[in-house]
Amino acid sequence: QMHRSPGVFFDHDKGKSHSSGKILFAARIIPYRGSWLDFEFDAKDIVYVRIDRRRKLPVSTLLYSLGMDTEDIFNTFYDRIVLKAEGDGWRKPFNPDRLKGSKPAKDIIDADTGEVVIKMGTKVSPPKAKKLAREGFKDMLVQDEDIYGAYFAEDIVNMETGEIYAEAGDEITEENLAILREAGFDEIPVLDIDHVNIGAYIRNTVAIDKSTCKEEALPEIYRALRPGEPPTLETAEALFNSMFFDSERYDLSAVGRVKMNMRMEMDVDPSQRTLRKEDILAVVKTLVDLRDGRGEVDDIDHLGNRRVRSVGELMENQYRVGLLRMERAIKERMSSVEIDTVMPQDLINAKPAAAAVREFFGSSQLSQFMDQTNPLSEITHKRRLSALGPGGLTRERAGFEVRDVHPTHYGRICPIETPEGPNIGLINSLATYALVNKYGFIESPYRRVKDGKVTDEVNYLSATEESKHYIAQANAHLTDDGHLAHDMVICRHAGEVLMAPSSKVDYIDVSPKQLVSVAAALIPFLENDDANRALMGSNMQRQAVPLVKAEAPFVGTGMEAVVARDSGAAVAARRAGVVDQVDATRIVIRATEEKDASKSGVDIYNLLKFQRSNQSTSINQRPLVRVGDYVKEGEIIADGPSTELGELALGRNCLVAFMPWNGYNFEDSILISERIVRDDVFTSIHLEEFEVAARDTKLGPEEITRDIPNVG
Repeated sequence: QMHRSPGVFFDHDKGKSHSSGKILFAARIIPYRGSWLDFEFDAKDIVYVRIDRRRKLPVSTLLYSLGMDTEDIFNTFYDRIVLKAEGDGWRKPFNPDRLKGSKPAKDIIDADTGEVVIKMGTKVSPPKAKKLAREGFKDMLVQDEDIYGAYFAEDIVNMETGEIYAEAGDEITEENLAILREAGFDEIPVLDIDHVNIGAYIRNTVAIDKSTCKEEALPEIYRALRPGEPPTLETAEALFNSMFFDSERYDLSAVGRVKMNMRMEMDVDPSQRTLRKEDILAVVKTLVDLRDGRGEVDDIDHLGNRRVRSVGELMENQYRVGLLRMERAIKERMSSVEIDTVMPQDLINAKPAAAAVREFFGSSQLSQFMDQTNPLSEITHKRRLSALGPGGLTRERAGFEVRDVHPTHYGRICPIETPEGPNIGLINSLATYALVNKYGFIESPYRRVKDGKVTDEVNYLSATEESKHYIAQANAHLTDDGHLAHDMVICRHAGEVLMAPSSKVDYIDVSPKQLVSVAAALIPFLENDDANRALMGSNMQRQAVPLVKAEAPFVGTGMEAVVARDSGAAVAARRAGVVDQVDATRIVIRATEEKDASKSGVDIYNLLKFQRSNQSTSINQRPLVRVGDYVKEGEIIADGPSTELGELALGRNCLVAFMPWNGYNFEDSILISERIVRDDVFTSIHLEEFEVAARDTKLGPEEITRDIPNVG
């Protein structure tokens, strides 16, 4: 099953949610299990947080609950500037980065010399701003009215009387500035906010927030999570801590922690699987940076943000549910019996755990009846990736983007093989050489290129790692000694296809068939086919029934033998040796090469004769060797259904004419020669099983007969 990887994601709504078309950014921390934490902007540029998609609270409420106070919050998100009184104006430190590309609305005056450095209305180029800073322009002189609207960075308090003149985050106005001047303050710490490069989002959020400390914030969060229950400080704190900082309830998983480290450029040990205060702050900081125009949002359909949950993991999750039920039952029993006399087996009832596993294999959406029509359908079914299933998407909700082919699918997921109809793009096939790594991300193999020379070293790269490299195509021209022949090579880099100098190339594809699945790789000259027809072709090969006499294709791709062996349809020799005995049901091979005396010197292969497959086709294996033949290890010694001499053979090589014939082949009708029917060219064997029961009834035993009583 494919699902969204745990970790942190940054996203925006593309201007859809608000009528003004304003882009609202959002961040989401997704754990492997536990509560989701969403941070989002609204149209008024205030940052909100939602826990588990409940009602939204100002983000400052969450920060207070983490034990911060207002000044901590401002110090975390903003730098502070100190304004020094200078006559009837103020000295303000000059920051060259702030003026880049802007036109000042007033003359900018050097506080030390009093001269006009930049005239009003002239555009400031980045080099000019840097040059000024180099020439020793440190402070600029600003008037009272220029600093109205700035925000105090800390509480301004009269030390003698303890009177508070202004609180941190308050706006500077004519009135409070006059009071401060009278009181003799000649330095004012303000927040470095210019509303262009750095917005006042967090300050505005703090301003609208009702709570001002941890004691007020925790009950607010409790009310949002458990509406209608009266909060006390203890219960609120316990709930909040257990939600994100308790490993029982919250698990980011190693993957989630690794993804978070990569995205936030932190270096935290992967064993730290709960959230930390620093994580939450880093996410809010990155979100605010996005709003200020720094950084990029993530792409949800990038394969670095989607991972594969394999059978073991899905089962582990089911089993955990069973164990939790078991735990509850045991706890209940322990409270009701006297502890001295009771034996462990009286307390423990293993049924819930067993039932969970049985239910997973019996009725889970992802536990399917194997498609066994022919060897190819088996192998394809086992390599299937689904975005559906518990904890995944549903057909109705899945939009167009999820189903689309993404540049990162290259060499990982086949762009061709997917069902037509409502499931298109939600059910995919693993590409030929793709592997799933320990974190569940799909990797694709590439050959290393060093200084333009292709080496034989093969590295598996995940989608995230791949985007950093320049990767040439498998069919790039090489010289005889393995160097890239041309100076400019077609490459893939960061999801784009571009021409790059051969010196830049790090890797080269392993094979041209690494980007398609097994079924698509069986189609000869696939590159000349229309993609839609290739999709139908790769899906229809799985529906071919095994014929009485299989015939390998005249034109193949070289994958036929691989499919026959890997699907287990054909039997391969386990060890080299001489054939001792052969009949239709078993082959005995004497292992002549075996040096180890402890192992048996004889291999016995029992062949399947006319077994019924899941789709009622016949599974029948035929020996290919004779007594006295010498076989090598891995050599094919028996053919299975739909294989000929160890090659996949889904049909027959027929002579076909494309021509009209009295309208008998209108649209998709075909005419076939009588000989084809007479010679059983396309005859297949199907084994059906019917049951009928004869019971002993009160009127005597039932009798099975072909005569219907009282008729004729």
